[in-house]
Amino acid sequence: MLEKIFKGPSGIRSGWRLLVFLVLAAIPFITVQVLMAVLGFRPDVSHGLHVSLMIVSESILFLCPLFAAWTMGFLEHKSLRDYGLPARGAFGRDFRIGAVIGFAALTLLLVGVHLGSGFYFGNLALGAKGILYFGAMWGLAFLIVGFAEEFLFRGYALATLAEGIGFWPAAIVLSLVFGAIHLGNIGENPVGAVSAGLVGLLFCFSFRRSGNLWFAIGLHAAWDYGESFIYSVPDSGTVVPGHLLNSHFQAGASTWITGGAVGPEGGVFVFVVLAILFVIVDRMYPGVKFPVRVVKTELDRTPEVGAALSGPESATGRD
Repeated sequence: MLEKIFKGPSGIRSGWRLLVFLVLAAIPFITVQVLMAVLGFRPDVSHGLHVSLMIVSESILFLCPLFAAWTMGFLEHKSLRDYGLPARGAFGRDFRIGAVIGFAALTLLLVGVHLGSGFYFGNLALGAKGILYFGAMWGLAFLIVGFAEEFLFRGYALATLAEGIGFWPAAIVLSLVFGAIHLGNIGENPVGAVSAGLVGLLFCFSFRRSGNLWFAIGLHAAWDYGESFIYSVPDSGTVVPGHLLNSHFQAGASTWITGGAVGPEGGVFVFVVLAILFVIVDRMYPGVKFPVRVVKTELDRTPEVGAALSGPESATGRD
């Protein structure tokens, strides 16, 4: 009975492997938090989230799952490529296209809010030195955010859980968790949490179609960078210091349009933009590339042929 609980046809069941991954990621994360507390490091966030603090915290949030995934990959005889982060193509075409589409989609969203008489772009809030410094620092910070959140929720977790319950059930479960976690952000509301969950599902969809996380990382980083630094609107209720514009929502405008204190992700227009993004991903990546679908035949039983077919397989077909 114990063997049936822990082992399946392909070895240790995916749920147990995911649990081990989470434990391996939690151990260094908790250790760092305890050390910081012992050393008396208590960052002051009363005046907003400082960019250097965000870089450090998000780096920890990325490196801990990365360490756990590398360890699990060693045990499972897999590489980071199998979890969505192939070295080949790093910051390549998929990443760049994702970044352009992410910034363009956010701009479209804010233009829609503006046309609804809810948002004004304002004027510059920084001088030349401030633009260079904060532009670079927030760019680095949100790039790390893209890595941290995508790899944690759409990397090893999605790849492993999909082995056990199928891709789309795994994607839905992790997207629900992603949306629910956003409720813990200051100023978040249910609409914003739902949109975050749908964004998570979009990133899962892009992983399935592109075969990697680079498109999702680029889109995620560019969206957050544009939202927080360029257009300087609230992100889950937080406006970062050192932003580019003195933008503002019109007083008295409907929160269904503006998102209110939550930011544009808490308004109804975000669902229109997300629907467009799903269509764009569907058209850009027409074939399913993750997980690879292997069709077993009688030829696979022949060692020589099996070895010849053991290289990279390409998947065809659509959702």
